[in-house]
Amino acid sequence: MTEPRPLTLETPAEHPFAEFVRILGKGKRGARGLTREEARAAMSLLLEGKVEDTQLGAFLMLLRHKEESAEELAGFTEALRAQLRAPAIAVDLDWPSYAGKKRHLPWYLLAAKCLAGNGVRIFMHGGGAHTAGRLYTEQLLSLLDIPLCRDWTAVEQALDNHQLAFFPLQDWAPRLQRMIDLRNTLGLRSPIHSLARVLNPLAARCGLQSIFHPGYQAVHREASRLLGDTALVVKGDGGEIEINPDVVSHLYGTAAGEAWDEEWPALSAQRHVKPASLQGAHLLAVWRGEAEDDYGELAVVATMALALCGLGQEREQAFDNARACWAARKNIK
Repeated sequence: MTEPRPLTLETPAEHPFAEFVRILGKGKRGARGLTREEARAAMSLLLEGKVEDTQLGAFLMLLRHKEESAEELAGFTEALRAQLRAPAIAVDLDWPSYAGKKRHLPWYLLAAKCLAGNGVRIFMHGGGAHTAGRLYTEQLLSLLDIPLCRDWTAVEQALDNHQLAFFPLQDWAPRLQRMIDLRNTLGLRSPIHSLARVLNPLAARCGLQSIFHPGYQAVHREASRLLGDTALVVKGDGGEIEINPDVVSHLYGTAAGEAWDEEWPALSAQRHVKPASLQGAHLLAVWRGEAEDDYGELAVVATMALALCGLGQEREQAFDNARACWAARKNIK
């Protein structure tokens, strides 16, 4: 027979992270969002591994339930940037890729490849294949000859040699990757999926962001504005940074602390039929000029124009330059 556990006669000290769970979960009347400073402190503890798994799950789902605020995203980002201490590498575009595509091929990859071939330095990052039935950037890097980097030195070399680098989140922010990987354990996306899009770890000239769910775009734009970043947020196809040419696109921008909005009309008079299956080889065939794809090529040109707009070009100029770059892609090595 086992001995009964001793009685607890002294009140145990409260865990330092309990404060942040309580702020979010103290009932309908008592709960509130985190301030920017609280968010920074909470994320610092998470990144330092000073949080219990039960606290992590509760924290992420409470945030998910109430929906993260711009102040919270800004505070989380500040904590990550402070701990990351990324090297000073010149980048034009920060290009997060975390959603994957399920209706159309990832045409944004050809847009990034074409822009890089014309001297635009692009830092891409992603969180791996976390949801079944989607096609992810990581699965096509080799096919499209996009450099996969596993440390910052390789990133710098790839940007110098190819103007394009993909760096998996797991290699430069493993604790954030672990939170993303809880997607299939918790059954819901967490605010970390949103946070990854705001991070812009190399302080690129412009951070591109795609937020699929309505209402979140303005929140992300405000978070980037609070951080002093230049950013351009859209509702990209499937959650990736890719303009859907069949629908009107609303651009949410911020630069020099000011917010701006612009609406782009649909590029096609009628919707295209989505493909029966997603074959990565078709992307390569279109890139090489061995096949044509009306939807895909419109998406590529519009996505390049979006990126150029983020770098300061007006819409008409951006589209003219994007079309010229696409037409001359055979010159890209």
